[in-house]
Amino acid sequence: MSHIDNIFTQVRARLQAEGVKLWEEPYFSEGLGCIEAAMENLAAEYGRFLGIASDRCYFVLTELQDNALRKLAARREFNATGLATFKVRRVDNGGGGGTTTMQDIKCDLNAFGSDLQAAIAAKLQLQDANHVKCIAAGKMVASNATLASQQLKNNQQLIVIVTGRGDNQNEALYERINRIKADVEAVVSSQNQLMEMEDQNGSPVFLPPDENRALLIGLGFCEKAKVAMQREDFEEALLLLLEADERFATCNSQFLEKVDNYALLNLDIVWCYLCLKNVTQLPDAERRLAICTRSFRRSYGENFERLYSLKGKACPERALLMRLKLLQGVVLFHQNLRDEAFEHFEAASALLRELKVNEEELTMLVEMGFEVSEARLALRSSSSGGGSGGNVQRAVQFIHERRQQLKDARNQSKSERSLNRRMSNVKDSGDWVNPRSVCTLTNMGYDRRLAALALKRSNNDIPQAVDLLQSQADELMAALPKRSVSVDTDQLAQLRQLGFDEDSVRAALESTSNNLERAIEFLLRAFRSEGELKEAMERVTDLANNEGDGPSTSNSNPTPPAIIESVLRQARAEMETYKAYQRFNADLSQNDQDYLDLPLVQEEHILAEYRNLLTQ
Repeated sequence: MSHIDNIFTQVRARLQAEGVKLWEEPYFSEGLGCIEAAMENLAAEYGRFLGIASDRCYFVLTELQDNALRKLAARREFNATGLATFKVRRVDNGGGGGTTTMQDIKCDLNAFGSDLQAAIAAKLQLQDANHVKCIAAGKMVASNATLASQQLKNNQQLIVIVTGRGDNQNEALYERINRIKADVEAVVSSQNQLMEMEDQNGSPVFLPPDENRALLIGLGFCEKAKVAMQREDFEEALLLLLEADERFATCNSQFLEKVDNYALLNLDIVWCYLCLKNVTQLPDAERRLAICTRSFRRSYGENFERLYSLKGKACPERALLMRLKLLQGVVLFHQNLRDEAFEHFEAASALLRELKVNEEELTMLVEMGFEVSEARLALRSSSSGGGSGGNVQRAVQFIHERRQQLKDARNQSKSERSLNRRMSNVKDSGDWVNPRSVCTLTNMGYDRRLAALALKRSNNDIPQAVDLLQSQADELMAALPKRSVSVDTDQLAQLRQLGFDEDSVRAALESTSNNLERAIEFLLRAFRSEGELKEAMERVTDLANNEGDGPSTSNSNPTPPAIIESVLRQARAEMETYKAYQRFNADLSQNDQDYLDLPLVQEEHILAEYRNLLTQ
């Protein structure tokens, strides 16, 4: 933020406090225009009050007057023609610089978002309007809905990110975002459970299927956004985070308030606003930081006492609190609440001092073979202000204990994860049964299928399910599906010829009531690796090529081409899913606490910048 921006903030706040209207007399007249003498007197008065040179105050006042007059003209035009005027700020990350340009765009509020995109593209001389991404009040403007239905208003300020320019790899941001979205959705939709949700201790989290899918997609976008933020590509990060926000919005609000993922999403969005030097989204930033504060208070306690009692005052979560305090201070500064901003900057500064790690100790841990992020988190979590050697020893112990904790939690949850996979085909959220509750009942000695049915009937209420199992066991038993399906011998033989194991084929056909397409899907899902799937594809392809050369004398019942094509089609789809997972996972950190590993270099620079502005 520049010195002149600082003056704008102070003068604007003073005008609002005194109710001064620069577009009315004595500062402006419809017949005469700007009344310079009155403006000069006001500039001199404000200069003395704020301790700012009067010529600078005069410049700021005239700029604010021009802005007010443009808004007034836009309001009159809107009343006369129905055309709304949008203040469009194009953001250009430019390697992290965050430069912006402002344009006025006119569009009917009854027009679709695509019409607004086209108008902006024409103004910016862009060929493809699809490369224009508009952000209004913290939400992406949908292209297939009217502007009015999305609550856009006349004189509203918008962020515009143009995704059509190429990056260092000559790949357009537009194409990269679309590929990431397609990959994440493919990975989440895979029946092979390539992504699963777990808490910070490694234990699985089970939700109804629809919410589970939305959250996994949202979390996938968040992970890719973190990668973009680490390379300081804040345009890409912001677009992905807003996509994630839309997915989270479809989930149960009570659940979102109980987990810190949603808090971190909002924190990251505001961080992107700041790094892109965009203060036009200040109201949205304030709203999102309030969500983050409530979530942290709920999770960590009023003054983080719950967090400190569980993990000690050296916990790595302090990095998130430091960023939160800093961003709250920035918002308060731009609202000209300078005393409150100072308090938040002081709190952020104190946390920053606590979180500083000794570079020599960090180097020692890296030389021992630990990752930089893992080493930094360990030092922050085990620092006691003692000698260097003691800190390193405690850090190594912390890393080993953390790894063992995750290993134990994941081993303990294997049965729950396995049951979750078996039940993942349920399409209707109303039929969903909590696998954790099924495990609880089976551990009490109840049959798995009976337990699942009782939970389904009791809406996953364990006490009610137990009551059903004890009082209506015969009725539940009678309601269980009967499994008396005879395997189609022709289909059995045909699938066996493709190289599938007989027992697996029988199980697949029995489970699907001889539905050939679903049986093929069952068999392909049984492969545990991309290599096994590739071998099966090669085997089936060779068979198809051999049968295409002519009739075989050794095979009196050849596999029909339609079955071969079905196997290959589904196998190719599975292979594409594996490739999507590889692309998705290629640049992700394998450190489960990576979200806590904030180097805090940018935060330190921004903190110094705003503390300096407070003294001006």
